[in-house]
Amino acid sequence: MKVERLGKYVWRIPKEGKMLVDAIVFTDTETVNDPQFQEALKQVINVATLPGIVKYALAMPDIHWGYGFPIGGVAAFDAKEGIISPGGVGFDINCGVRLMKTNLKYEEVKKRLEELVEEIYRTVPVGVGARGDIVLGKKGLRNVLTKGARWAVEAGYGLEEDLERIEDGGRIEPADPENVSEEAMERGSDELGTLGAGNHFIEIQRVQEIYDEELAGFFGLEPDMVTVMIHSGSRGFGHQVATDYIKLMRDKLKDHNKDLPDKQLINAPFEHPLGQAYYSAMNCAANYAFANREILGHLIRRAFWNVFGKSVKVELVYDVAHNIAKVEEYEVNGKKRKLVVHRKGATRALGPGNEKIPPLYRKVGQPVIIPGDMGTASYLLVGTKKAEEETFGSTAHGAGRVMGRSEALKELDYEEVIEELREKGIVVMSKSKKTLVEEAPEAYKDVDRVVHIVHEVGISRKVARMVPIGVVKG
Repeated sequence: MKVERLGKYVWRIPKEGKMLVDAIVFTDTETVNDPQFQEALKQVINVATLPGIVKYALAMPDIHWGYGFPIGGVAAFDAKEGIISPGGVGFDINCGVRLMKTNLKYEEVKKRLEELVEEIYRTVPVGVGARGDIVLGKKGLRNVLTKGARWAVEAGYGLEEDLERIEDGGRIEPADPENVSEEAMERGSDELGTLGAGNHFIEIQRVQEIYDEELAGFFGLEPDMVTVMIHSGSRGFGHQVATDYIKLMRDKLKDHNKDLPDKQLINAPFEHPLGQAYYSAMNCAANYAFANREILGHLIRRAFWNVFGKSVKVELVYDVAHNIAKVEEYEVNGKKRKLVVHRKGATRALGPGNEKIPPLYRKVGQPVIIPGDMGTASYLLVGTKKAEEETFGSTAHGAGRVMGRSEALKELDYEEVIEELREKGIVVMSKSKKTLVEEAPEAYKDVDRVVHIVHEVGISRKVARMVPIGVVKG
């Protein structure tokens, strides 16, 4: 493939063959030349062949191979002429991140950190197949799918003020449960309020560095403040929705999908009844994930109260979605167009003044949360107008894997991983030794580098850096 350099961290793969548009990749020279990432770059090229795609197919600096679309992939399709693709959203629909702040400083928490981590581990069900205390009948689950985070607040698992600090207010429409299968409903009936496994986590962190004092003050962040980060999604419910619609699109839209460069790019025209049904079911899964993170956030509040007393404040800063497709308007060739923007392992990064940002943060731009993994840092940033102009209001979502899970299990040792974390002063509790090795810091790109690139390119601005002091994994 031909790769041209447009800037220090911007590369173009020019349109050729069946590509309808160029591919643009935001990354460094090392990644572009790394044989390990050639498959992911080929996936960006494949995305550029899909019907109705506009401007270019994009890849963020955390790019790595995924199902159909690369993880770290962004693509926008004309809402009338274009498509919607489950592979462009991912199986864990609305896998996302929530950042909460406390009124505690690190020194106040340090001596009771182990107790706090144990209390969170006891309070929040974690791991594959984890079941929560909230078991819903069909009517209750349908309410979750339509109301999202609001359902959790009304059920006593959150605060009213949380809702103005969640992307889309924690509720996306249209979301009609009639478009969700019985199997998905069954899988979602008892997983609310559970963390899951894999790269999902709860981290107790401390603010290590402030990059923009004015913005940090706006968010109420100070050096050495204790924060909490949650990374989780729509659990088995979202996975089943994706599985169901991939099969339906294969069975019912064979002619439409016959010339795909990769069968994992299965899709439906957005305006086709099946495209609209998937869009609605995907939104149901997104609402499930918003509700789930709202519940998790409140369970963690309770854990803090149990250890430190009710005077402790645990306030939501923001909650963002990663794996999702949204209908948004952007300027293309001087004209506003309604687009279906797929962000798979990418974060929305709208600039100041955008009406899609909750009023609370509209003045400064959408908060962007980019997590590391266990032994590495996480970041709070804000979106920019440049992101709206150049990346359909998108930026990176995390560090991105450099080592597959099976490779990590071969290369890394559990005791060494634990010792490395202990040396950094990080208290860890995990349901599975295997998960801890699979998700070791060595399995991921350098998150500092990823954040440096998006900041330098100007598609998001750094506000603060947090480092983990306590971790709960599945």
